[in-house]
Amino acid sequence: MAYRDLDPMDTHKGVPSGAIGGIAFAGFTLLIIGTFSVVAGLAAILDDDYLVVSRRYAFDLDTTTWGWIHLALGIGAILVAGGVFTSKAWAGTVAIVIAGLVALDYFFFIPVQPVWSLVVIGLSVWIIWSITQARGSDI
Repeated sequence: MAYRDLDPMDTHKGVPSGAIGGIAFAGFTLLIIGTFSVVAGLAAILDDDYLVVSRRYAFDLDTTTWGWIHLALGIGAILVAGGVFTSKAWAGTVAIVIAGLVALDYFFFIPVQPVWSLVVIGLSVWIIWSITQARGSDI
């Protein structure tokens, strides 16, 4: 009998350790993306010259609007990361929705910050994959 089997506080008995690692990855990545989105959102709200948007961009939003979008999604990602860390039942589904919205937000943000946007889109897809793989393990 392994030491893990003797721990009465272990709520993940019988769950593969890779699934728990995927949940931890998703939670930390959501927290990091959320924090950076909050910082970028506040910078865009407080300083209109923070972002330079091309005149020929199809989605003509001013800097303050981009800031509020990033701020709202960043706060949502941080809150959901807390739910993921505490294994709340709703957190997996909401994390998938938030990660999808963040990916969509940064897709429209590609002309403004192309490299960072592609990184965030990739991490968002990875978050969705991690959570869906772990949910298949009945967490």
